Amino acid sequence: MHRFASQNILLGVGAGVLAGAFWGLVFLTPELTRGFLPIQLSAGRYLAYGAIAAALLAPSWRRVIAILSWKEWRALCWLSFTGNIIYYVFLANAVRLGGVAMTSLVIGMLPVTVTLVGSRDHGAVPLARLLPSLVLSAAGLVCISWPALSSGPKASFVGLLCAIGSLVSWTTYAVGNSRWLDRLSHVTAHEWSLLTGVVTGAQALLLAVPAFLLTSIAHTSSEWLYFAGVMSAVALFCSVIGNALWNRASRLLPLTMSGQLIVFETLFALLYGFLWEARWPTALETLAMVLLVAGVLSCASAHRPSEVHAE
Repeated sequence: MHRFASQNILLGVGAGVLAGAFWGLVFLTPELTRGFLPIQLSAGRYLAYGAIAAALLAPSWRRVIAILSWKEWRALCWLSFTGNIIYYVFLANAVRLGGVAMTSLVIGMLPVTVTLVGSRDHGAVPLARLLPSLVLSAAGLVCISWPALSSGPKASFVGLLCAIGSLVSWTTYAVGNSRWLDRLSHVTAHEWSLLTGVVTGAQALLLAVPAFLLTSIAHTSSEWLYFAGVMSAVALFCSVIGNALWNRASRLLPLTMSGQLIVFETLFALLYGFLWEARWPTALETLAMVLLVAGVLSCASAHRPSEVHAE
């Protein structure tokens, strides 16, 4: 059966949507852990991710490491560093220097950048067929960010550069991760996700020193226990389960389609935000969600096997 047959596309889209549902929970984390620094949230999440991933991988550890070459370990190191550590450093500084609205708009272009890169792959759907989907997604993201952009402070040039850096780093991760999954027929998508978690956890030790030893903010024992619980939950649901689902989607779908599914992280983050704030979305927010969903549906239509094979 063709890799991108209808059944695979349906399963891949389902996995991508669920990954977005779990990833969207990350945006609630700062609200649940007020009083803790962003670098502490990052270090705590990635350390917990590494610990949980190592525990889940332990039963098959010997078999997995026996079939991995040095080249694959090196790929895991740069994927983990690019998609997690470097991405967060750029993101945190972009928010601090340029504001949330500007950063959200730039990061929200991930579906567009990943799709554009994927359109260069051999056998990919022509870019002209993807243009309606890209336009709809971009319009939806502008609708989401426009109120804050029109009323908030102007972004600094350095903040903008940091936001662009985070966009480039996660695009690089998404593309590189998808292409490595294509090559690794002897490693499951879930195992690759757990291996990424183990490597990310080891790299997070670099963040742990400035995050927990060089900060002056004091917390009680109960506050640290609460923090550990939230970080463990985020690591399990957002990193372990969410990343495993994303790897599954990446293996079943072409980059030009999996890239579009990243919009579901934004959609679910919005929905969770509305629930947290106990309010209904505004007209502009509703329009944004409709445009984002329409963009994904347009992309799925462009990838129907009958149309792809007709090329």
